[in-house]
Amino acid sequence: MVAVNSQMLSLGTKAPEFRLPDTEGRLASISDVLGARGVLVMFISNHCPFVKHVAGELAALGRDYGGQGIAIFAIGSNDVAKYTDDAPSRMREEREMRGYSFPYLYDESQSVAKAYRAACTPDFFLFDGNQKLVYRGQLDDSRPSNGKPVTGVDLRAALDAVIAGQMPSADQHPGIGCNIKWKPGNAPDYFV
Repeated sequence: MVAVNSQMLSLGTKAPEFRLPDTEGRLASISDVLGARGVLVMFISNHCPFVKHVAGELAALGRDYGGQGIAIFAIGSNDVAKYTDDAPSRMREEREMRGYSFPYLYDESQSVAKAYRAACTPDFFLFDGNQKLVYRGQLDDSRPSNGKPVTGVDLRAALDAVIAGQMPSADQHPGIGCNIKWKPGNAPDYFV
């Protein structure tokens, strides 16, 4: 496991467009959710210990915020030739097992991860109703080995602010997780 920090994409960045298949083969796009109060894009992985550590909280976020006008997407961008646990069929199993109520999308080309400057799993990007980035960083300060409880406090505070029509605090801390498993020769310049 190689732990890396998130890249902290600039606040105010417009949400990069994507059109990706979900675990059932249906295409989903960020343009499908125009008019949402906010959009949460999460880069996750089935095999990453950091994601496994917070998977229950990810499912809770879907239950708690999906009905409040927040569109949520999870995206898997790992090289599935080398990391078969992250293949689309396994993503479907993971979604069902974890009770994720949001689409889990497959970024085969890894172009969406690059557009978001995603570096790790999990990596979180929250956009407001105008699809401008208002939060990027950690879920909370729990890690698989530090004994702190998983609460989602940092991301939940940002989500609550967006729902209230406010700007989340600018005091945002990078997330940490397993590096995205780039295909040979595909690692972006911000990563190498």
